Amino acid sequence: MLARTVVLFFLSGFLAQAAACAADVPQNLGPPTRDNPKAPGPLQTAVLAGGCFWGVQGVFEHVRGVRRVIAGYAGGDKSTAQYETVSAGGTGHAESVEVTFDPARISFGEILQVFFAVAHNPTELNRQGPDVGAQYRSEIFYVDDAQRQIAQAYIAQLDRSHAFARPIVTRVEPLKGIYAAEDYHQDFLVHNPHSPYIVFNDLPKIENLRRELPSFYVTEPVLVARSDGVNRP
Repeated sequence: MLARTVVLFFLSGFLAQAAACAADVPQNLGPPTRDNPKAPGPLQTAVLAGGCFWGVQGVFEHVRGVRRVIAGYAGGDKSTAQYETVSAGGTGHAESVEVTFDPARISFGEILQVFFAVAHNPTELNRQGPDVGAQYRSEIFYVDDAQRQIAQAYIAQLDRSHAFARPIVTRVEPLKGIYAAEDYHQDFLVHNPHSPYIVFNDLPKIENLRRELPSFYVTEPVLVARSDGVNRP
């Protein structure tokens, strides 16, 4: 991750590209027409990959009804679920987040609405902004058939409505497992708000959440270090 910050200062045009990507919010991105109704029940999980997990985790830590967000690796084997190995490519892993949420407060479809609207750019293939490689791909790892159907239907809905200028390339595949990333990656955005990478790539995503989807936004983030969900909106 240190390399990302160093590269930020040396690549020509990097800052402009990163800021433009982070601010690329589609207009009139409606909610999914196919979704589970919100209802009381056990906490549920959604596993999503959308580029560097710092920013995706940071966004969902500000979403209503979310109880915990863990940065991790999904798509590959447990034996290769380490940052240096994943960053080298070829493991099958994608930097991902596991979002634990209250189904009475937010639905899986609404989680996807946030994911597509502000958490990343789903039209970029095997990259997000300055980060390149399959480990930065856009993917939804579904945990059951209901999630699969909702995800596939929503992607088709967004493509039909031309919500994005280019086709969505997000993959939808079953979850084989997600493995927590190293401790120093957890809540990285909160602990490093002045990092140039965070400033130009990720803080605009949280501002877009607040501005574009205000009904989903909560000011106080739920952090890994204190994610019991007590008094969480």
